[in-house]
Amino acid sequence: MVDVPALVDQAREGRPRAVARLISLVEGASPQLREVMAALAPLTGNAYVVGLTGSPGVGKSTSTSALVSAYRRAGRRVGVLAVDPSSPFSGGALLGDRVRMGEHASDPGVYIRSMATRGHLGGLAWSAPQAIRVLDAAGCDVVLVETVGVGQSEVEIASQADTSVVLLAPGMGDGIQAAKAGILEIGDVYVVNKADRDGADATARELNHMLGLGEARGPGDWRPPIVKTVAARGEGVDEVVEALEKHRAWMEEHGVLAERRRARAAREVETITITALRERIGDLHGDRRLDALAERITAGDLDPYAASDELIASLTGH
Repeated sequence: MVDVPALVDQAREGRPRAVARLISLVEGASPQLREVMAALAPLTGNAYVVGLTGSPGVGKSTSTSALVSAYRRAGRRVGVLAVDPSSPFSGGALLGDRVRMGEHASDPGVYIRSMATRGHLGGLAWSAPQAIRVLDAAGCDVVLVETVGVGQSEVEIASQADTSVVLLAPGMGDGIQAAKAGILEIGDVYVVNKADRDGADATARELNHMLGLGEARGPGDWRPPIVKTVAARGEGVDEVVEALEKHRAWMEEHGVLAERRRARAAREVETITITALRERIGDLHGDRRLDALAERITAGDLDPYAASDELIASLTGH
């Protein structure tokens, strides 16, 4: 058994091993997970969570690393969750973004963790919300969440981040058209990376046009800015940070930040509850109650929806 209070204290002191152990408890769905979350709850709510998403090849890892550098220059502690596709063999993270962010490896003000999706759709690991909470409680001022790069299904990042950054790059065919029904609807800040390539201006113009065709915005509404960067050389990254800070200030002024965080907490509770119910239902295979309901359905005495209502009532006591 892990001494959770001691581990949390060590994480608050910025000890990487303690942070790593807490996230491992989260990923492994440890029996002590409830104790961990209870200990972390009073320590959270301070980190600014930024999600970075976009199609493969746009330079998300390079952009994330450049943002880490920019925030560190400003004296901020930074946590990074780099969500990778799962290895089909081990179930672990396959690409290892930490390799590409090696320049920050020895910085005590930066914590980088690769997490595997383990087959979870939507571009995020199922345990990402709890891992974000660990980094928040550990004193990170900013948490950058980089998704796997699977295209339109990555919209889930919008439900986990305070601010969502959508990255695009020129020369990727009709990437904007392909993405418009998905990730282009969730961005708070848009970044055209690799802007030193031919077509960068055209990509920015097309993006600006598509955003103009979106929802009608009032005078006080947020209009997502478009920033051009060459992340590999650090060009334009300070402008991205400036756009992020402006969005954060706008959200705080209009109550949007608090509302997003409430909605995020509600979804997390919903997910945990559904998972718990699914586990309980999974334990019913071969159970007399389930067999009895199935028999009534096949006999035509009961429909599946009514059977489900009865099963829920028996599981919840209502």
